[in-house]
Amino acid sequence: MSSSTLDFNLPLSDILRQSTKDAHDDIAFSPSAAKLSNGELSKAAYTHFLMMLFDIYSALEEGLERHASHPVLEPIINTALLRRAPSLSSDIAQLLEVPELTWKSHPLYQSLVSSPPKALSTYVERIHAISNSGDPTPLVAHAYVRYLGDLSGGQTIRHSLAKAYDLDEAAGEGLSFYAFKELSSSKPASLGEMKRIKDWFRNGMNEGAGDNVTVKVAIVQEARDVFRYNGDLFGAILEHPELERAQKDLPVVPKAQYGSGFAVSSVLTVITAVSVAHFLLVVGGYSGPRGFAKLVAAEQWFTSFWSSTVQ
Repeated sequence: MSSSTLDFNLPLSDILRQSTKDAHDDIAFSPSAAKLSNGELSKAAYTHFLMMLFDIYSALEEGLERHASHPVLEPIINTALLRRAPSLSSDIAQLLEVPELTWKSHPLYQSLVSSPPKALSTYVERIHAISNSGDPTPLVAHAYVRYLGDLSGGQTIRHSLAKAYDLDEAAGEGLSFYAFKELSSSKPASLGEMKRIKDWFRNGMNEGAGDNVTVKVAIVQEARDVFRYNGDLFGAILEHPELERAQKDLPVVPKAQYGSGFAVSSVLTVITAVSVAHFLLVVGGYSGPRGFAKLVAAEQWFTSFWSSTVQ
């Protein structure tokens, strides 16, 4: 939907949902998404993906903290609730089976630092450019795409990854990126609580932007670019020279089965959920009471499908 057809008198969250649908569809049906859906993401490639996300979230969260008092950003700032970089750091260390303080010296990450994919550099440099500019409001678009995607697919993805990579789901090892706390306590957030967090975030965006059309236009334009950055990132997952060696060196679950009766072909479902769920769910209409019911129904279908796959 072009900007000329959007009603900028609507709340910002509604405009974003409408305006990013085409960008979402472009990514969902792209060759990169198809490659991921073919089940080609090894444990090393997934770890590499998390490393790229770590750099992105580190840049984003540094910018959000720096401008936490800005009137457009302040209503969506809740560092203790949303911050993902520390969780990614913990998960990467778990997947590499190394102490958390040492994973950045791993050859896979050192290769990423010394020769980052263009998609990653472009993404991170854009976040830094906004943070260092006189107008940090487009950071709202980056937070919107990333955090709402994480909140939407978190619990189902967490369960799927635990099976795929033989992780201890009860202990949360290697899975903290997909886990959130409640808005008002340190308890783990349920599906219903995650909906409340998303509602809080959308309300915060609406409050921060208010009736300022200039602010809304800037955020909407940036959000479309953020979807493109993320689409390009998918294609960069397998681009590093160290990745082939890492795939041999990383501790892996036996290829024949994952856990009890878990076929290699079932990784297809995991990859699709991990890599595309951010985009499918952010703009898929899973908001409000009716949207929440749709999300619950989708999760029930996914659980049923998963059960039939592993039997």
